[in-house]
Amino acid sequence: MIRTIWGDDARFIKSYYPDDFKGKYYLAGDGAIRDEKTGYFTITGRIDDVLNVSGHRMGTMEIESALVSCTELVAEAAVVGRPDDTTGEAVVAFVVLKRARPTGDEAKAIAKQLRDHVGREIGPIAKPKDIRFGDNLPKTRSGKIMRRLLRSIAKGEAITQDTSTLENPAILDQLAENL
Repeated sequence: MIRTIWGDDARFIKSYYPDDFKGKYYLAGDGAIRDEKTGYFTITGRIDDVLNVSGHRMGTMEIESALVSCTELVAEAAVVGRPDDTTGEAVVAFVVLKRARPTGDEAKAIAKQLRDHVGREIGPIAKPKDIRFGDNLPKTRSGKIMRRLLRSIAKGEAITQDTSTLENPAILDQLAENL
């Protein structure tokens, strides 16, 4: 565990031992809910990984869980935000299906089905504005999804960051294709 932030002890204490916890608990940056009956914890995701859609704050993990709960279709999903003129931030989902990657009208139909599913699971405000299908997601060799690359793709930016640690660099071009 770290002991301080170099040259700024006060910042370390404020960041990792917030006043809300009265200096008793360390804030790792992950959110969780504790079930009163069983005592078990449910991890809800990173507390800083939040989308603000029309004034509604939603965790990306909630939307990803809703997508993956469509078990007959979805194998894996990652959600990021991108700027939107109407809602402030739009939900963009990158989805890996349990079948071959769809194209054309079939992709549009499956995207609508998944949007409707998220609308039923969470609510209409959480429906992804864009859903992009890929054979897999951009991951490091250790299996971590590289969300910064997904954010760049969602914004339509050229990838200028280091991609040398990607397991499959070709997936970036595939995910950049629009429906």
